[in-house]
Amino acid sequence: MENHLIHEANNHAGPDIYNATSVAEIQRSLAHLNRQEAAVTDRLDALIASQKDLSRELGRLDLLRAHLGSQLVTTRAISNGMLSDAASTARRLSRAVKRLDLEQSNVKATLDVVEQVAELKACVLGVHGSMGGPQDWETAASYLGRASKIPAEVINSSFSEEIVPTAEVPDPPRVTLDTAAESLCGLFLREFEKAAKEADGSRVTRFFKLFPLIGRSDVGLDAYGRYVCHGVASRARTNLSSAGGTREGLFYANALTKLFEHIAQIVDGHQPLVEHHYGTGTMVKVIERLQIEADVQGGIVLDTWYDERTVDRKLTDIKSYAFSFLVQSFLSTPRGAGGTQRTGSPFKQDGSAGQPNEDEGVDMKEVDGLLGEEAIMLGRWALYTRFLASKNTPLSVDGSVDGDTSPLIMPTYLSNSTLMKKISSHLIEPFNIMTTFFFRRSVEKAFQLDEPPSDLTLNPNKPLGANSPFITSSVDDVMYIVNQILQRSIATSQRLVIASVVPAIGRVLGSDFVGMIQRKMRDESYPKAAIQGALPPEDKIIAFLVLMNNLDVSNDYIKRIIESQLGQPDQPTESASSTQLADLFPFAHDATFVENALKSMLHGFESKTIELLNESVSVTFHQVMKPRIRPILTETFRDIDYALTSDDIVALTRDGDEDGIDDNLADDLVKSRFDRGWGALTRPIKRILTDRNFDRLLTAAVSYLSKAMEKRIWGFYGKVNELGAVRLERDIAGIVNAAVAGGKYGLRDAFAKCTQMTLIINMDDEEWEEIEEEESRGESGMAWVLDKSERQRARAIVADR
Repeated sequence: MENHLIHEANNHAGPDIYNATSVAEIQRSLAHLNRQEAAVTDRLDALIASQKDLSRELGRLDLLRAHLGSQLVTTRAISNGMLSDAASTARRLSRAVKRLDLEQSNVKATLDVVEQVAELKACVLGVHGSMGGPQDWETAASYLGRASKIPAEVINSSFSEEIVPTAEVPDPPRVTLDTAAESLCGLFLREFEKAAKEADGSRVTRFFKLFPLIGRSDVGLDAYGRYVCHGVASRARTNLSSAGGTREGLFYANALTKLFEHIAQIVDGHQPLVEHHYGTGTMVKVIERLQIEADVQGGIVLDTWYDERTVDRKLTDIKSYAFSFLVQSFLSTPRGAGGTQRTGSPFKQDGSAGQPNEDEGVDMKEVDGLLGEEAIMLGRWALYTRFLASKNTPLSVDGSVDGDTSPLIMPTYLSNSTLMKKISSHLIEPFNIMTTFFFRRSVEKAFQLDEPPSDLTLNPNKPLGANSPFITSSVDDVMYIVNQILQRSIATSQRLVIASVVPAIGRVLGSDFVGMIQRKMRDESYPKAAIQGALPPEDKIIAFLVLMNNLDVSNDYIKRIIESQLGQPDQPTESASSTQLADLFPFAHDATFVENALKSMLHGFESKTIELLNESVSVTFHQVMKPRIRPILTETFRDIDYALTSDDIVALTRDGDEDGIDDNLADDLVKSRFDRGWGALTRPIKRILTDRNFDRLLTAAVSYLSKAMEKRIWGFYGKVNELGAVRLERDIAGIVNAAVAGGKYGLRDAFAKCTQMTLIINMDDEEWEEIEEEESRGESGMAWVLDKSERQRARAIVADR
């Protein structure tokens, strides 16, 4: 403490008194020493005061330590005296309880074994007694069933072999039970087969229920399978022989349908009985046995149908069919040579391909009938497989059928069955080949019998002799066949059919149907003028427009047909495919595959038709409309002066009054001239074309017209005054209104340059200057289609500005 104070004093050292040289320095040193002394005294007083409290706390700690020592002595005495005896007693009690539990469990296990041995002895004696004089087979089987619940180690134990045998039954219990089960199995099997031959259903059921009790479930299921298969075979033979010698129409389809229905009835009616006595899922073994019989009987039906309908010969004829009409139609023919001549008859008159004996090799009615039979049989097979697959659906964890959320899976006994292979070779493959042939031959025949609409004319004063849309008969014929074939193919519910038929239809439509229309456009109806500068012949124009309609209407037909197969057109495709297609194609992702195949066919056909339509629109515009647009514009602006003074306008008005012409008509002379010429050009075409085709053609014509008008406006450079500019703007607006009348509003966008040019030439100087200022600041509020140089040039059209 003292050292600390000295250190503190040294730290606060002031002037050194020993070095003082004057009285004042000595006084300052003394004052500083007095202040230090006072500070040290205060700190010493504080330390002394706190030392009393510290002494008092140390005294309390000494007292507590003395009490704690006495408590520690007492605690050690209790632990060494009382608690040690209690702990040893607790350990002895715990060991005794464990020994008691072990003895109890041993006693319980012994009692269980004794009870099981007693039960075993009762079962052995019961089996022996029931099989003796009373011959109570149900009771004997029930005793064997009770014995099967006893653990095998108890039955085979030495204790059981010592206790169970008696004088009446001296053999070991295992030998006795096995012998009794084998004896009863043979007896039950004989009785079951006897009842089956006698068609005694109650006795069949009686002995069928006993096999699981004696541990012979496999034997019972096998016998039951033979029993039901015998019924299936008998019924199938009866169905085949019922018609005698006449097996026309849908006889074989009905026979196959009855076979599948009979098996389905057996499965559905007998499943509760089988699974009640044999356990859940055991019906699958019976179904597998039934499928073997179905392979035999179904194979007989298919083989007989295949032979009697001479399917092989028809397939050979189909594969060798040459499609002569289509092939010759696609041969290169010089344009204007008249193409292939034909009349209302489907046969050509020149004696070449297409002769009356052309169809003798393949009867289309027979092919259609075979396709109908095959479609029905495939549809019934699909229902049959779907039914059996649902019976084969695995159970969920809680034991319920999990068929609502999981897709169906084709059972192995079906996918690997002989009948499945025959379905593929006898039905699916011929169906695919025949359907492709049938459709292509239908397309060929539709064009052989093709007839254009009657009494069409470009004279707007004459009525049209047919109803719109104006198309040839081949469109309705082909689209009807497309719809029929798609419906028939989808009704088969076979993925392999869709995978073959739908792409084939798309190929035939794209190559033959669209190709024939394209050839007719190119070789027979191309609207080319016979004399340079003249219009094409009216019949060529009409025929070409009708062929354009064929493409547009066909596109619409195909779209509606595909939508009807996918579901309601106003519903999302996902919901449609999840209902209609999912019901027909329930296995795995088959419904999605079918939906994608149909969409692919639609997109492929649309791309081909739209491409050809765009080409035909271009041909119609360049050959029919474009040569007449420039004369129309020339006539429209004939003798029109846009440099008129006010006196000239008064003179024109006076001349109009003298001629009996209304002032408004004189003002709208340009519009009226254009409307008259434009109407004479477009209205006859609009009457014949479909709305979509006319919109396509009008779009092309308006685009060309707008460019021609731009050139004409530029041609007025220096020929327009301020009064003429007003009239020019009104005339251009009138032409635009007349050109797009009846069309889409968006067609006006093609004339954006023309309207902006007339807008600029009619601006006041102040407006123009304001526009230029905004442009320089980059704040123009108008979407200009004219660039800056074009706007400057348009502004200079008006003379003297």
